[in-house]
Amino acid sequence: MIENDTIKLLRECDAGTEMGIDSINDVLDKVKSKSFRQLLLNCMEEHRKLETEIKNLLEKYHDDGKDPNPMAKGMSWMKTNMKLAMEDSDSTIAELMTDGCNMGVKSLNRYLNQYKAADEVSKDIAKRLINLEEKLTIDIRCYL
Repeated sequence: MIENDTIKLLRECDAGTEMGIDSINDVLDKVKSKSFRQLLLNCMEEHRKLETEIKNLLEKYHDDGKDPNPMAKGMSWMKTNMKLAMEDSDSTIAELMTDGCNMGVKSLNRYLNQYKAADEVSKDIAKRLINLEEKLTIDIRCYL
């Protein structure tokens, strides 16, 4: 049970880091403020570090990880492009990123509750990813 829950939690974290990286990449070239852009770049770098850590752990379990849900990814891309087409501003980007982070935090907390038997290393990774998402929402509030 522990190994099964550990793998499932790591898979969700893997999908979450990839979704975060993709979401940042979707808006990065539209960000006008240099400081906002740097916050997003820093966050993306932290996501990449966690992604590497997750992939290494999944490899030990002989698991390929999990891609983000294609429907969620497509909906996110559509929402981003439609909102930015209506108002191409840092405020819109901050709103989109805040919404995405909030969804990620909610999902990851749900998975932490669902996969209670996961090992402490995997739970720690999930908590660090949650903290990273929460920190970004705080850091970008001034751009809302």
